[in-house]
Amino acid sequence: MIKPTNVVHDLGVWIDANLTMRSHVSRVAQTCFFHLRCLRCLRRQLGQDVTARLITSPVLPRLDYCNPVLVGLPATTLASLQRVLHTAARIVFNLRPRDHVTPAMSELHWLPVAERFDYKLCLLVHKALVGHAPHFQSTLQT
Repeated sequence: MIKPTNVVHDLGVWIDANLTMRSHVSRVAQTCFFHLRCLRCLRRQLGQDVTARLITSPVLPRLDYCNPVLVGLPATTLASLQRVLHTAARIVFNLRPRDHVTPAMSELHWLPVAERFDYKLCLLVHKALVGHAPHFQSTLQT
């Protein structure tokens, strides 16, 4: 007997019954915040460059994994992922919660979440058109 479920996990993406992707976004944010809490404890012993590299390793790839499926979602759904980026920038530059984070994001060359998604999607399309994509992507017909 097959039981219906509200959320399915496949290839690292959590897909809910209504395709709102809220469960995926919340789980990714939860995992990223866990790593950020661990790195915040080490921030005092590490320099800014080392902290930026350590945050770049476990956090940013989680935000970027399968993000073309998140393109076009409402800003309210993506807000928790944007909070992850802001928190990561605050940890790198040792900023207080009320400090403005945009200059820090700019100095780190981190795009906001929605722009990260658009950039990756445009990069995939560009690679497919130029011929630098894998064969299965460059031979797709539209």
